[in-house]
Amino acid sequence: MRQLFGLEGKVALVTGASGGIGRELVRGLALAGATVAANGRDADKLEALARSVGGEGGEVVPFPSDMTNADAAEPLVASVIDRLGRIDILINCLGVNKREPVLEVKPETYDWIMDVNLKSVYFLSQAAAARMSAGGRVVHIGSVNAAIGLQDISVYGLTKAALVQTTKVMAIEWAERGIRVNCLCPGFIETELTRVGLWQNEQRSSWIFNRLCIKRPGQPADLVGLCLYLASPAAEYTTGQAFYVDGGLLAGSPW
Repeated sequence: MRQLFGLEGKVALVTGASGGIGRELVRGLALAGATVAANGRDADKLEALARSVGGEGGEVVPFPSDMTNADAAEPLVASVIDRLGRIDILINCLGVNKREPVLEVKPETYDWIMDVNLKSVYFLSQAAAARMSAGGRVVHIGSVNAAIGLQDISVYGLTKAALVQTTKVMAIEWAERGIRVNCLCPGFIETELTRVGLWQNEQRSSWIFNRLCIKRPGQPADLVGLCLYLASPAAEYTTGQAFYVDGGLLAGSPW
């Protein structure tokens, strides 16, 4: 089983590592044996994460930088390879959102969300995959919003739906290189950023719970198992897919 799911000797780069989901994915990959390059804007949070995971026996190396600009992709990849020797796994967990009705979205807001959620992911994947050996893995973190429309989240939804399509094309083009590309799409996950605006909002949380067959908020830890599978040798015959971890939201609503 360790041959199938173990990540010993692998180097994983995780963006958005200072956020709630990113932190948990970093921890899971490191405890599965990978050396994890943790990228995010908050250097203090990355250092704290490295210490915490190190205390559990995992290895995390902070690489703080602002990946909201696609021009930062090449320097980040070069820095990780220069220090850690390689990149075997890329987890694209970076993302931003702003809740606004379509009639109120300004061009600068549109460009900001598109640049962070799609353009930076596209070019970081390009830079990393160009240096990956056969057996490489790319996992994009999408959203349930790729499959359903949600009020006031138009641009974010566009980026996540486009990310699913990007996953398919990258999977097709990079299959002959031995690289597998998949998209892990969370449902409504409870993090520091969503707790107030979503879970403590009575109207929104009620709407979610009425549609979930698993009657609780999703947690970042709920994403780790599938992420480990997609990053592991076990996923050799899995590519170009979008996997939804949504508590049953898309399955349909109970009576």
